[in-house]
Amino acid sequence: MNKATTLILFAAFVLASCRGTLSDREPIHLNRNMDFQERFDPQESNPFFADNRSMRMPVAGTVARGMLREDVGFYEGRGTDGGYVEDLPVPTTMALLERGQERYEIFCTPCHGSAGDGQGIVATGGYGLTPVPTFHGERLREVEDGYVYDVIANGVRTMPAYGKQVPTADRWAIVAYVRALQRSQYATPDDVPAGIRAEIQQGAGSSGRE
Repeated sequence: MNKATTLILFAAFVLASCRGTLSDREPIHLNRNMDFQERFDPQESNPFFADNRSMRMPVAGTVARGMLREDVGFYEGRGTDGGYVEDLPVPTTMALLERGQERYEIFCTPCHGSAGDGQGIVATGGYGLTPVPTFHGERLREVEDGYVYDVIANGVRTMPAYGKQVPTADRWAIVAYVRALQRSQYATPDDVPAGIRAEIQQGAGSSGRE
């Protein structure tokens, strides 16, 4: 009998032994202690502890997975001294501004208006709402970015908090877009890139010709 024949016969023997029949013999259980361990249901008394509570409080300082917020500037909009951060703690990119615009139009436009002038449909629709301040006033143009973030998260005066509806990263995106709106209302020719400025000037000149 050669090697190939031996392997074929062994494989046939193995397959034949797997017939799917049931056995009335008790299965071998190698770790019975897991079946008979003492356990307590929720709210059940546990005499092992002095307070007789089976449900234990987490150790002091325990932080849930994914909830460690060491970056106070990012999560709270404040520095280590407790003051508002001056600038965004994230890079200002086109993607951030586009996200901010999308979120702004959903959550902010009804009151603050598309241009940030406080002339949203809710503010001007005769609903008895307290007048909404414009973002283009000197005070709000001078406040820290962290202040704007804090207002979004926690509200201020008659404005409700949006911390539950708007995630942390989206709050900063909205702050970035608000700054873009403010910049747009006070832009100067020097704010326009030279190449684009030349195209605008050229277009304005040609449009005046007959």
